[in-house]
Amino acid sequence: MKAMILAAGRGNRMRPLTDRVPKPLLEAGGRPLIQYHLERLAAADIRDIVINHAHLGEQIEAALGDGSRFGVRIRYSPEQTALETGGGIFKALPLLGPDPFLVINGDIWSDIDPIGLHLSGSDLAHLVLVDNPPHHPSGDFALTGGRVHAEGGHAEGRSRLTFSGVGVYSPSLFAGCRPGAFALAPLLRDAMARGRVGGAHHRGHWLDIGTPERLAELDRLLRE
Repeated sequence: MKAMILAAGRGNRMRPLTDRVPKPLLEAGGRPLIQYHLERLAAADIRDIVINHAHLGEQIEAALGDGSRFGVRIRYSPEQTALETGGGIFKALPLLGPDPFLVINGDIWSDIDPIGLHLSGSDLAHLVLVDNPPHHPSGDFALTGGRVHAEGGHAEGRSRLTFSGVGVYSPSLFAGCRPGAFALAPLLRDAMARGRVGGAHHRGHWLDIGTPERLAELDRLLRE
């Protein structure tokens, strides 16, 4: 399986830290955030990785190179302006190939193990969900019996959880899409309505590194 790390975001909530450094290269525990993803993918024997970038993207390429020092092979999908999650993945499809692929948000940290993540049957996506963090108490999607639903909650016997930013996707999820900026969520919700999205609840460590405070929290965690 190939993997893609999403690294094209501007990181406005991280300013001024991201005025001169792209968010994936901000450090916690003495290493850039994106390095943790590369090391975890390499440990899972996922070696072919695509990274998209826009804001200060040349710094990402200069820092990571071809990936050989991390035990992986990196190819880049540069974006003149950020294409959002859906548009960024769609642009990178020629690099990702015809088989299902793993996508990881570059601005998270977790101990999610990529080994074992896959699509089942005719599914178009498999999402890893996590407990709702304090800054997102209402969650994103409902999960029951290994199936992910756009609507529903505890009243319907479904546990509403937060999307971790880690998922496996079929290229067919993007059928009919056109080049340009567009969100991923509408594609996922359409696939959910057709019963074609599986999922799992990860109960380990996970942090959305969206603010300087959360970056500092992760730094403390890793140093401890």
